[in-house]
Amino acid sequence: MPFDHNDHYHRLLLRHLPHDCRTALDVGCGTGRFARRLAGLGLEVHAVDPSAEVLAQARAADGEVADGGGLPRYEHADITQLELPDGHYGFISCLASLHHMPFDTVTALRKALAPGGVLVVLGCYQEKSPADWGWGLAAAPVNAGIRLAVGASERLRPAGSAPVKPPVAPPGMPLPRIRREAAALLPGSRIRRLLFWRYLLVFRKEALPTGA
Repeated sequence: MPFDHNDHYHRLLLRHLPHDCRTALDVGCGTGRFARRLAGLGLEVHAVDPSAEVLAQARAADGEVADGGGLPRYEHADITQLELPDGHYGFISCLASLHHMPFDTVTALRKALAPGGVLVVLGCYQEKSPADWGWGLAAAPVNAGIRLAVGASERLRPAGSAPVKPPVAPPGMPLPRIRREAAALLPGSRIRRLLFWRYLLVFRKEALPTGA
C-alpha cells in the first residue's frame, strides 16, 4: 500500500524550521519529497543520497513541480564521506536515514549547522522493550486503517509505473541507547517517541550572542 510513514510526519518536522532559515540539508533524501517541500518554501536545499536510482526518480519528479517552485540540488554521495561546510545550514533533516549510518555522523551534522540552526531526525529504533511492543501494538490498527483508505484512493487514479523504493535496513539501536548517544553528541537535544515506529530528535545549535 502507498501510505508512507515518513511523509506522514512532514508537517511535524516543518514546525521546527527556523523562521529566518535560508539553507537546508536533507540527508538520505530518497525520492526527494521532503527536499521539494523545503525548496518550495524558498530554501536553498542540498539533498544527498547514496542511491543513484532513487535520485534519478527524484530528478524526474522535479519536472512535476509547478512553475515558480524552487528545486533541490541533488548529490549522489555517502554523507559520511562528504566534507560539509562548517556553520552553513540553517536546517538539517534526516528522515529514516540515520540508522543506515553510524550514529556519530550527527557530530558532522552538528558542525554543519549555522548558529541557531536546527537538526531534526525522524528516526527508526530497534524494538526491544515492553514499551516498544506496546507502542507497536497501538500503531498496528491505525496503520492498517490508513493503508486501506489510501490504497482505495490510489486505485482510483490512472495506472502508472511503480515508484522506486529507497533501500531499507532494520534499525540496530534501541531507543534508550539512542537517547544516551544523543545526550553525549548533541547536548540539549530532545527526543520523543512517535507512532508508526519512529522517534523525533530535535537539536538546536546555540545562536551567536547579539552583536557578535
